[in-house]
Amino acid sequence: MSDRLAATLAGIIVLALVLSGLAPFDRTTWGLEVAPVIIALPLLIATRRRFPLTPLLYWAIFVHAGVLIAGGAWSYARVPLGFWIEHALSLSRNPYDKIGHFMQGLTPALLSCEVLLRGGYMRLSKARRMTAFLAVCVAMAISACYELIEWGAAVALGQGADEFLGTQGDPWDTQSDMLMALLGASFAMLCLRKWHSRQMQEVG
Repeated sequence: MSDRLAATLAGIIVLALVLSGLAPFDRTTWGLEVAPVIIALPLLIATRRRFPLTPLLYWAIFVHAGVLIAGGAWSYARVPLGFWIEHALSLSRNPYDKIGHFMQGLTPALLSCEVLLRGGYMRLSKARRMTAFLAVCVAMAISACYELIEWGAAVALGQGADEFLGTQGDPWDTQSDMLMALLGASFAMLCLRKWHSRQMQEVG
């Protein structure tokens, strides 16, 4: 990915962050949801020269950031795209948070692959299957940690965490969130693997 395109994507994310923070549905929810973006963006900028990522991963991070920012601005249960999907598929609830958890599996899985393979932690060519397995494991660990964070927020903030949790009365929300993360990670390893591998060879 060219420096100009990378800078453009970073600029769009910053602009989206600013706009989403002007009048979010709930200020606490906004802060909790966009915190990963605020943390990740400076890290990506700082490491771009030393360890540039593949274009596929940069685009995945860009989309993931957009999903998080929208969820912070409206709260996951009120994002307009989710209402459209709910009505189109005749669902019982706004499913936008499931998109977020799908990306929560896909993006870390791709990132884990790059770190493990390009960082030299998995050197043998036949270790790629093990790398894919480990990448899914990392994504699931991150998903589990996020659910623990949500639980901690619920305990610490009480009713103030309802918008952040976005359960919408679903008693199986935590389990379905982790399932979506598993599906996202599996999709990345099964469907994007060859494309990703070619890009990793090009980046070096």
